[in-house]
Amino acid sequence: MSGSTPADIRPIARALLSVSDKTGLVPFAQALAAKGIALVSTGGTRKALAEAGLEVSDVSDLTGFPEMMDGRVKTLHPGVHGGILAIRDDAGHRASMDEHGILPIDLVVVNLYPFEATVARGAGYDDCVENIDIGGPAMIRAAAKNHADVAVVVDPASYATVLADIEEKGGTSLATRRKLAQLAYARTATYDGAIAAWFAEVEAKENAEAAAESRVFGGRLAEALRYGENPHQSAAFYVGGPARPGVATARQLQGKALSYNNLNDTDAAFEAVAEFDPARAPAVVIVKHANPCGVAEGETLVEAYRKALACDPTSAFGGIVALNRTLDADAARAIVDIFTEVIVAPDATEEAAAIVGAKKNLRLLVTGGLPDPRGGGLAVKSLAGGYLVQSRDNAVVDHMALKVVTKRAPTAKELADLAFAFRVVKHVKSNAIVYAKDLATVGIGAGQMSRVDSARIAAHKARDAAEAAGNAEPLTRGSVVASDAFFPFADGLITAIEAGATAVIQPGGSIRDADVIAAADAAGIAMVFTGIRHFRH
Repeated sequence: MSGSTPADIRPIARALLSVSDKTGLVPFAQALAAKGIALVSTGGTRKALAEAGLEVSDVSDLTGFPEMMDGRVKTLHPGVHGGILAIRDDAGHRASMDEHGILPIDLVVVNLYPFEATVARGAGYDDCVENIDIGGPAMIRAAAKNHADVAVVVDPASYATVLADIEEKGGTSLATRRKLAQLAYARTATYDGAIAAWFAEVEAKENAEAAAESRVFGGRLAEALRYGENPHQSAAFYVGGPARPGVATARQLQGKALSYNNLNDTDAAFEAVAEFDPARAPAVVIVKHANPCGVAEGETLVEAYRKALACDPTSAFGGIVALNRTLDADAARAIVDIFTEVIVAPDATEEAAAIVGAKKNLRLLVTGGLPDPRGGGLAVKSLAGGYLVQSRDNAVVDHMALKVVTKRAPTAKELADLAFAFRVVKHVKSNAIVYAKDLATVGIGAGQMSRVDSARIAAHKARDAAEAAGNAEPLTRGSVVASDAFFPFADGLITAIEAGATAVIQPGGSIRDADVIAAADAAGIAMVFTGIRHFRH
């Protein structure tokens, strides 16, 4: 392209390609070669291009040095970085290139050693270190810095953008190069953040009390959202951090786009249902505004759903339904009977997907698996000017040493319901109270400033549900109750007893534990301490 080329268009004469992810590489390189662009490459990338019949030079042709030290040193050379960093309109830079025989590199296509994937598959320390890329980030950063003249591509998703620019404009536009530079720096920042986080995790295993001196959090745009919690807030969903089945891995089989609140509530629902081992029983969690409003296990998914729905059918309207097993047709028919925003499950049968498909706005997500409630990782919350970072709450009741503190021990049935209730209360906003009976919630009180109010609200909602169902008395009669933290006074426990609870599970640890135990003994109910608190703010 001649003098008609706009001032900000940079033709591409030479491209350097060095990628770990070879998705779309060969067609992209073929399109470049068809435009007369010289290709330079390294190692496995060069081999793949040569096997595809492309003429490709080795990077050693630019540097005059062979790859050495098992490939650790190949692109860290003025022959490469001079060609990337040279300012084309700077006479001094051009003179240096001429003097040292440095050829300009107009396009850098690099994606990095798969460090994150190496860590995710549980590789050993040495293997992880070996997958820390050095030359790649250096080339990416150099090209991004010199984006006035050089285009940099770090993701196969950008191949089409570059080819479109070349086809339409004869080179890359400044707007495209700026956008690619932003993506490049975001990628190297995220990559370095993953490495720093891994080192912090390694150190934490040796010294659990030590906090990392600095933390970096990064993510890749998964979806721009219409708005945030409210219409006046902008929002987007980014994927990053350790791989964990859930909203980040989900495939949306049908339904309209997910909102910020949908994603937040779906994550809460799926994390909650993962507490229930699918090998033990089908389980369903219904969530509204990030709080469970009904949870149950059953012989089948449809039975579990109906039991969960019975807890609070009013709140379930417009809620999120999460399942711990593959969604089947019977469960799908029951769920679509009322307005539901999202159904999320590890998978869905074709028949179930077709049933849900009749509701065009209802979203159906399949995640490919359940997250491990025992898994590690970090929970991050933003504050003004900073972040709160903590390890994930991965305590599960199955591993807790339950201590009977009352004269009466719980029966086997009560004990099963107590464990069930404590799995649920972990996912209810504090202060949290959960009544459960026959492996189903029958009353949930969430997010109150005093624990006794949570106990009262849960009992009140159970009475409302009983009245709506035409039952003579609420299901809290003969139920058990779980508290996410200790009862600071006996009043919350007394409220639960008055609602009909016969057994209690709570962490214990209050200075008034003796008073609470005495109240339980006076009522003849059983109480166990877990020693583990589940605050969720």
